[in-house]
Amino acid sequence: MTIRVGEAAEAPSFQKAAFKLLDDAQLRKNVRHATDVISGKRAIVVKEQQDWQQLRATASAIKQHTLAHLDEYLLKFEAACTAAGGHVHWASDADEANRIIVDLVKQYGGKEVIKVKTMTSDEIGLNKAFEANGIHPHETDLADMIVQLGHDKPSHIVAPALHRNRQQVREIFMREMGLSELTDEPQDLTNAARQYLREKFLKVKIGFSGANYLLADTGGVCVVESEGNGRMCVTLPDILITLAGIEKIIPSFRDLEVFLQLLPRSATGERMNPYNSLWTGVHKGEGPQHFHVVLLDNGRTRILADPEARQTLHCIRCGACLNTCPVYRQTGGHAYGSIYSGPIGAIVTPQLFDMEHSQSLPYASSLCGACYEVCPVKINIPEVLIHLRGRIVREQQSGANIEAIGMKAMARVFSSGRRLEAAQRLGRLGQWPFVSEGWIKHLPGMLGNWTAVRDMRPLPKQSFRSWWREHEKEKKEGADG
Repeated sequence: MTIRVGEAAEAPSFQKAAFKLLDDAQLRKNVRHATDVISGKRAIVVKEQQDWQQLRATASAIKQHTLAHLDEYLLKFEAACTAAGGHVHWASDADEANRIIVDLVKQYGGKEVIKVKTMTSDEIGLNKAFEANGIHPHETDLADMIVQLGHDKPSHIVAPALHRNRQQVREIFMREMGLSELTDEPQDLTNAARQYLREKFLKVKIGFSGANYLLADTGGVCVVESEGNGRMCVTLPDILITLAGIEKIIPSFRDLEVFLQLLPRSATGERMNPYNSLWTGVHKGEGPQHFHVVLLDNGRTRILADPEARQTLHCIRCGACLNTCPVYRQTGGHAYGSIYSGPIGAIVTPQLFDMEHSQSLPYASSLCGACYEVCPVKINIPEVLIHLRGRIVREQQSGANIEAIGMKAMARVFSSGRRLEAAQRLGRLGQWPFVSEGWIKHLPGMLGNWTAVRDMRPLPKQSFRSWWREHEKEKKEGADG
């Protein structure tokens, strides 16, 4: 099985990547401005929704119920989609999904594909698989197009090019579109993107989409977006291929009522998405005449098997947790090394890998709880982060690494007052070469990781326990005298 989450398996640790990115003042300014704008809009439209907390609770309950009966709803979706003229494929991992999709494009003689909602395809590395087989993918979401033309990587779940400002977008468009003149006014940038994409929409015969929701009762697919490119991608081509994680399923069309109120407010601060596209199978003479859905596991069933972390699969990819996270707002998304960044990425990515990679991500959080407060489906991200940290620590303690041995030794010292006092006496003797003006600013070896970012006070000349003994002794002697 080949579990792939973009290039996360080869990415440096979060701490190492963040340390470098924190020096990029322009990136931090771009991220701070964009997240402030989105968070401000979200706060206004959430406040006016009187039953917001009820909607959150309902969405969480729907997700819990669906995951408890996931096998039943997936089979129900397959039967309904097939009855409507669609074809359902099952992919256990990234390689299998890529193979299925590339073979379908070849089967229909395609050399180009227009894409919308591509996060899950980024997870499996679909564009690389396309290009390796002589197929050219065209991203049509504006932000994804900026990332593709800029040979860049996404940095946000909803706004992948959030780290770019409009001056940088202008430079990318002029270079990649061969334009001699272009201002950085939003309207001019949008017009340039529209003209660039229009030809692709009219010419390319194969469309590819992700999915926001799969509807088990009708076999339908729902994609929501703000630019209209999704509507083009799912209606104009002759062939449509959809890739969706198995957690995207919801029981019925009626459940959309809940999610279509929560998602736009949380994601972009809109009361509703400008474009909501729903389709079921194929219809003669209307829209694509061949429709395929690829249902992707790629590590999701392993998350499902963990009762304490299962709520991770509730995520509807709104990105609200990123916009409010004090860590993400400083580092941006690239520090996470994954297409899934921010607090939700810190729990999704390592779990998809079954904790074999990205083990630094659960520590990329202050555990302040802001992500939980804004999550529209009430994922308790801090709770899952602590659970994952526990898994990492237990795994490390099972081995013979220095930190695990040190922690076991400390536990033995702290379990005995006599041993603790002996250790304090040794500590006072050993610390004197490092004490300067009442502070310890540098320690050798692994202990230097502590003093690299903070100073510490030396051990006092007398412990409280020792002082208390002397104090009691003096009292007793005074009373006897």
